[in-house]
Amino acid sequence: MLEHFPFYLGVIVLIVLLIMLANKIKIAYPVLLVLAGLLICFIPGTPVLKIDPELIFIIFLPPLLYEAAWANSWKELWHWRRIISSFAFVVVFLTAISVAIVANTFIPGFSLALGFLLGGIVSPPDAVSAGAIIRFVKVPKRMSSILEGESLLNDASSLIIFRFALVAVATGQFVWHQAALSFLWMVIGGVGAGLLIGLLFLKAHKWLPTDVNMDTILTLVTPYVMYIAAEEVHASGVLAVVSGGLFLSYHRHRFLSSSSRLRGENVWQSFVFLLNGLVFMLIGLDLPEIMSGLKAEGTGIYEATGYGILITLVLIGGRMLAAYGALIITRIASNFITVADASPGMKAPLIMGWTGMRGVVSLAAALSIPVAINGDPFPQRNLILYITFIVILLTLIVQGLTLPTLIKKVGLPEFDDHLPEEETEKMIRHELTKVSLNYLQQHHKMALDNNFYLRHLEKIWETQQQAPEEELLTKEVKLVYLRILEQQRQLLLEKNKKEARIDEEIIRRFLHRIDLEEEKIASK
Repeated sequence: MLEHFPFYLGVIVLIVLLIMLANKIKIAYPVLLVLAGLLICFIPGTPVLKIDPELIFIIFLPPLLYEAAWANSWKELWHWRRIISSFAFVVVFLTAISVAIVANTFIPGFSLALGFLLGGIVSPPDAVSAGAIIRFVKVPKRMSSILEGESLLNDASSLIIFRFALVAVATGQFVWHQAALSFLWMVIGGVGAGLLIGLLFLKAHKWLPTDVNMDTILTLVTPYVMYIAAEEVHASGVLAVVSGGLFLSYHRHRFLSSSSRLRGENVWQSFVFLLNGLVFMLIGLDLPEIMSGLKAEGTGIYEATGYGILITLVLIGGRMLAAYGALIITRIASNFITVADASPGMKAPLIMGWTGMRGVVSLAAALSIPVAINGDPFPQRNLILYITFIVILLTLIVQGLTLPTLIKKVGLPEFDDHLPEEETEKMIRHELTKVSLNYLQQHHKMALDNNFYLRHLEKIWETQQQAPEEELLTKEVKLVYLRILEQQRQLLLEKNKKEARIDEEIIRRFLHRIDLEEEKIASK
């Protein structure tokens, strides 16, 4: 391990350079990282990388899921709950069934149980890839919200399918009522564990005498505790991290100071940036081990590649059918229940169907298949690994490289889900000014009459003029101003709850500015 340290250090530097290049040429960085990993592994003398699947599940998965949950909007998740839950659960299950039938029919030696195992592995699309792609093109807010929400939940549903299929392969039987009870416990137990531990960490942040550094470290520890605790009771660690992350994200202004939020945001951005880069590079670097196992199994490369292409076509076709099927079901359901948008058009489902790139969860699940089962080699293990690799590679390259062009060519309509950004910002600024003036004039009238700085703040909010730099803040005035900022924060949080058409990202930008203003005042 130590002798290869310069190599690993070089890989990290290369990841940074490749992501810079991807941003420059405006393509999704996961594509470049996977291709770079492929090229590096063919260089003579490159260390053979053996990836421990537990390393990916334990080290990589919890923080990546937690950060995604933290960045997601609960309001948007709830608003699009029907389409998100259908893609995250129903579509994943139907995809696994489709893969199982095709694999059982066309791949020699593949039982239905092995097909379900493969289906559980390759069914969840990767959110990081889709998110990296849509950064460079303008997509409606509803589409990015649905993709982000789907990605939070589909990993859990696919891994549950994977576990059940693994048991069926090991035992040669599948007891439906036991599976149903186990599935119910994994969902309820996972969500319950996440919420319980999230509540405990919330109380710890509030009650313990923590500082900024301690708060940041606690946020880094939280997802691992959630994941491990849920797995220990045989529940879904993924659902625990997602539910706990959403809970703490929703209550972030209750238990974290502005300093902790700002510092934690910077630390998490760098941490997740490194993890995402490493995991996509590892996908490419793992090819030699996969190919050597395939050769030992006696399966030809061309034959295995053909199987991989076949499964990829099933996945792409199945997601396209699901996207348009969701459109049809939505229109039918609108006759009986209130639906957010019964007619999203024919273009949006096309883009939704094409955002099916696979990534880290599929690789981790495939690698976690045991080498032996009941003393015998696990059937078709290396072929499953190779098919998974081909699926990841093809979906990243084919769909990943063509998605931006497709979005531009299709020309998605402007949906009326949210108010225009400029109108929203103007309205929020007006209401922040109003609540600040009202609070100042009603609660600190005497201080307003006696202090020049507060009078100047009043003029700033009334005339949008700058206060003189030479004016010093007294301790009392600082306290008043911090209380006013808290009033602004509460207004924003309430408006986010009550105004469904306001984009939460804009609210979060204003909340971030208030945190920065608090830091500036506190440092004076």
